[in-house]
Amino acid sequence: MSEEIKFILAIISSFVLAMALSPFIVRLMKALKAGQPILEYVDKHEGKSGTPTMGGIIFLLPMAIITILFSINGEKMGIVAMAITLSYGLIGLLDDFIKVKFKHNKGLKAYQKIIGQVGIGIIASIYCYKNAFIGSTIELPFTDKVIDLQWWFVPLCLFVYLAMTNAVNLTDGLDGLVGKTSSVNLTFLAVIVYVAYVSASKLGDTFYSYQLLSLEYFVCALLGSMLAFVWHNNYPAKIFMGDTGSLAIGGALACIAIFISQPLILLFIGIMYIVSCISVILQVISFKVRKKRIFLIAPYHHHLEYKGIHENRVVGFYAIVTFIMSGVALISVLV
Repeated sequence: MSEEIKFILAIISSFVLAMALSPFIVRLMKALKAGQPILEYVDKHEGKSGTPTMGGIIFLLPMAIITILFSINGEKMGIVAMAITLSYGLIGLLDDFIKVKFKHNKGLKAYQKIIGQVGIGIIASIYCYKNAFIGSTIELPFTDKVIDLQWWFVPLCLFVYLAMTNAVNLTDGLDGLVGKTSSVNLTFLAVIVYVAYVSASKLGDTFYSYQLLSLEYFVCALLGSMLAFVWHNNYPAKIFMGDTGSLAIGGALACIAIFISQPLILLFIGIMYIVSCISVILQVISFKVRKKRIFLIAPYHHHLEYKGIHENRVVGFYAIVTFIMSGVALISVLV
């Protein structure tokens, strides 16, 4: 059986497993009264209060199972990416649990969350730095140039993990928003990792190609299970991914880009996550300095919603822009 067929099987099997798991998770969260508290200032979403959360479990469990099953030959890169993703998901799960347990939207304190994210990020960054297949080099988009950052690679890597996990977390505010944008991300990343795998195979770099093979299985497994989650998270959402899902997705996207020495493509692939971060930063600075707001509400997707644009259209807009910019990322790798 060709590897290409195995990639497709990984997507399909992960999708089927997540679809089978979804009704059970939704019923379980309802039974546990694990409803999502809604932020007070987002009054347009009052009707969503009580919708089951922690839905990230729906795509994380199948992703882990399929990644392991398809990486039984000993390739490690996909397994490590899976472990890092689950670690961030665990922080999010704890955050969601506290929100549900005490019926408020604060969860973990900010410093507690950051400590956990930094801890995982440092371990992941050191792993990448010491890994013979990743090292301290990064490739520049649209060129064939490679830069050796030496020990500076570790703080850059840590920044990418922190930036992506928090950016995706900020973007998770509308039904299907992160689910659909990340599905687009993962689709293009699956192609990019596949291109790297084929290139390594042609060069006869057997050991590296096996590592990329494992990483591709991870990407495909996450993509398949994410599509199943979107099925249930589409407007009107039956379940939210919660921080369990959003932190895990941010960690996963960071892993994939860093593991193939292409962290800068996240500037394209993650454009709408960056928009969320920038809108919040600008809003805070403007209010503190000028006592005025730039946006009706931040992040930017809520601003669009408060301008009268239905959330389905906002989600569609984000997905389209993400598709275009992810295409740019793919071109930047291919040229």
